[in-house]
Amino acid sequence: MIAIGERPLDLADIRAALAGPIKVTLSDGARARIIRSAETVKRLLATGDAIYGVNTGFGKLAKTRIAMVDLDRLQVNIVRSHAAGVGAPLSAGVTRLILLMKLNALSQGASGISLAAMEALAALINADVLPVIPGQGSVGASGDLAPLAHMSLVLIGEGEAMVKGARVSGAEALKAAGVAPVALGPKEGLALLNGTQVSTALALAGLVAAERNAEAAILAGAMSVDAVMGSDTPFDPRIHALRPHPGQQLAASHYRRLLGGSQIRASHLEGDDRVQDPYSFRCQPQVMGACLDLLANAARTLVIEANAVSDNPLVFAEDGAVLSGGNFHAEPVAFAADIIAMAIAEIGSLSERRIAALIDSSISLLPPFLIRNPGLNSGFMIPQCTAAALMSENKQMSHPASVDSAPTSANQEDHVSMATHGARRLGLMNANLSRIIAIELMAAAEGIDFRRPLASSAPIEEAHRIVRAKSAKRDEDREFATDTEAVATLVEQGSFAQLVPELLGALGCR
Repeated sequence: MIAIGERPLDLADIRAALAGPIKVTLSDGARARIIRSAETVKRLLATGDAIYGVNTGFGKLAKTRIAMVDLDRLQVNIVRSHAAGVGAPLSAGVTRLILLMKLNALSQGASGISLAAMEALAALINADVLPVIPGQGSVGASGDLAPLAHMSLVLIGEGEAMVKGARVSGAEALKAAGVAPVALGPKEGLALLNGTQVSTALALAGLVAAERNAEAAILAGAMSVDAVMGSDTPFDPRIHALRPHPGQQLAASHYRRLLGGSQIRASHLEGDDRVQDPYSFRCQPQVMGACLDLLANAARTLVIEANAVSDNPLVFAEDGAVLSGGNFHAEPVAFAADIIAMAIAEIGSLSERRIAALIDSSISLLPPFLIRNPGLNSGFMIPQCTAAALMSENKQMSHPASVDSAPTSANQEDHVSMATHGARRLGLMNANLSRIIAIELMAAAEGIDFRRPLASSAPIEEAHRIVRAKSAKRDEDREFATDTEAVATLVEQGSFAQLVPELLGALGCR
């Protein structure tokens, strides 16, 4: 049970929401703040002063005053008119996280929303009733307006939602959650729509998947080192003490642990005339460490954002002020998504280079393309091409979204972050990366088998066992795609996390 308002959300809460159904409750403190904020809006309305989005129009129409009799209708209209998203719906995990973060933001008592609306939102979460939210249509400023409008439609009994795997109307969804349609009052529609929760949820989903990929990539890299009879000297702690980036030191410690006790390594400590391994093997702590530092920095930004109030205007009950600002601008999220994308692209680039080395007998000292009877058999020739194709896609997608902008709302909203699609692309990039890593894991496992009867280290032998449960040794050619998908699923499910524990946590992100 997550008690909203008792403490900030952390990565454990975020991972839980992404993984499956959760339960929430509004703390007594949160309830008091929500009631006080809503009462402040009512008092201010009685003065007749203009309050943006409460008794005025929105965006470029902010100077248009709305009659008191139409204030409730104004809030319903903004939900309906802004539900203009397109594209495939967001995943269940991302949608659940959006609901959680929206509840958390509104519970801080700066948004003027009613307790009844908040209880309805909590009821959706507890019943795992998930609004159908199209993934495209937000520019990441003025909040994620279109996707959050689709979320909000369900609260008023409109739109669509997923209930136990079935797509149903908003009215049916509310019945399943045991709540009545919310009658939106002044400020409530705007409070629901304005915010960065969609961009942030997508970025956090990308972060969590990137962490799982990084775990598997470190493991795959260590396995590849042993498969090519590479050196573990580059992981010596004395080297990394002289360049003490936290991620580099953490990565180096994992490579040392993973390779410790390998019979394969012991077999060529003497008499190996190769002085240095290629960079993709030797420089793994430096590259993977830099990627881990990027992920940790992104995690800190996104956890702050997950606990932020990002709607507008903001209501300050302590002195009755209603202040218009720009917390809805998702620039921090856009930058975080961009650096996650860079890390994903680089992890894949390094992995693909190791795959290329594994199939090159002049580097690996293994049979060409990791197959017996090369020529008759092609072995890993084309899987390396697949990895190269996926690597190239990820490089193209890693172009920063945050440097782009397009003016909207008749130039009133003249600079936007593009955070939403910058974060959404991380899903495809991570899917590509998990398949690159899967190909390396299979190739490295094949290389280890060619070193028999020598054994690798205990953790690498365990990884070999996990891979072999889904992808048998290849004595001759057979179809690759099924095995690649099966091993990629292991990566995505975190099946290798036990062997490479504590990445973000070890870097102080929890």
